[in-house]
Amino acid sequence: MEYILIIISFLIIIDLSAKVDKLKGRIKRMQYTLDQLTKQLGLPENPINDELRKLIKEGEDVKAIKEARETLGLSLLEGKEYIDKLKSDNR
Repeated sequence: MEYILIIISFLIIIDLSAKVDKLKGRIKRMQYTLDQLTKQLGLPENPINDELRKLIKEGEDVKAIKEARETLGLSLLEGKEYIDKLKSDNR
């Protein structure tokens, strides 16, 4: 009986993991679309980005992540990804 519960739990975890991966892909595609629309329409970027770029340039990545999290309401991982994207856009 315990083995059946373990197998069912394992299958549920695999299914949920696959669904999370699909959602991540959809979110990345939506973000790409939003970025393209922003560029095409000439919309200004988020005003906080200038301050974040300044912190990045000064080597204060941790402070930049903290500021992004507080201002934009991001999780730690989202804040890190946001700062990494700003860093890669500056190159």
